[in-house]
Amino acid sequence: MLQTVSGNDAAICALKAALQSGRLSHSVLLCGEQGTGTGYAARCLAADYLYPNDPTAAAQVMRGGAPACIEVEGEGASGEIKIDTIRKVRSEIFHTALTAEKRVVIIYQAQNFNLASANALLKVLEEPPEGVLFVLTASSAAAVLATIRSRCIAFSFAPVSVQQCTAYLEQNRKGCRNAAFLAQIFGGKIGTALACVDDPLRKAALDDALRMAQMCAAGDAYSVLVLLSQKEKDKPAAKLLLEDLQCICAAVLRGGTELPLTPQRAAGILPLLQTAQRSLSANGNAKLVFADLAAHLRKV
Repeated sequence: MLQTVSGNDAAICALKAALQSGRLSHSVLLCGEQGTGTGYAARCLAADYLYPNDPTAAAQVMRGGAPACIEVEGEGASGEIKIDTIRKVRSEIFHTALTAEKRVVIIYQAQNFNLASANALLKVLEEPPEGVLFVLTASSAAAVLATIRSRCIAFSFAPVSVQQCTAYLEQNRKGCRNAAFLAQIFGGKIGTALACVDDPLRKAALDDALRMAQMCAAGDAYSVLVLLSQKEKDKPAAKLLLEDLQCICAAVLRGGTELPLTPQRAAGILPLLQTAQRSLSANGNAKLVFADLAAHLRKV
């Protein structure tokens, strides 16, 4: 399955070589921004490790729900990985160690461990059961607690080129008519672009960000505030809106010609969005954050 990953050839070749030689570490950390394919690569690695000669079983791992592959994600808006979750994982892998030849534990967004859950995982990483592979993903190696990071072999993932991303979308999503536009907006992040093709809700979030970009281009701070007010009680949706607008601004600065903002205005908006994003992540009052953002956008 690793052969289906597009881009990041150095990391993929190293993973395939380690797997084929039987020298793969029992703990692997795949680092890259959301949308760069770390989650997909983690499932590919799990499928190839568990079922190198069984395409049907490997496909089940890719779909999710394979008994031999445990997937762990954080909880709530913060995505925090809690200690009870890790305790359940430890219990399951030790309980099945005598009955399953191989097991894989995929932990998404490992930067979201708290100290207690990280310490709980550390105990099993130091002495894992035979045949258990841990695959962690994270936004960056630096974002992962040092105690966890030091027990893993890390591989870095980056966005592919806009041209590669466009070609991938056109090849794998035959009905996609805006492949080049999505590749441009998300700067070659195939996973994010695919989500906007496959998920109507994700596409609607991008549409909101494009509308907000048009409002910013027109200097219409009032309409911006009205749009943002609809997200006040849904922080994940608010953060996604701001993230997508940051992507739009970054695409403009890279030379995107189909986008409504000028480079000068995009450059002025980006730091305001980043400040608002940090405030929301720090549990700031969404209404006040949005009011402040709209007030500053009026001056850009």
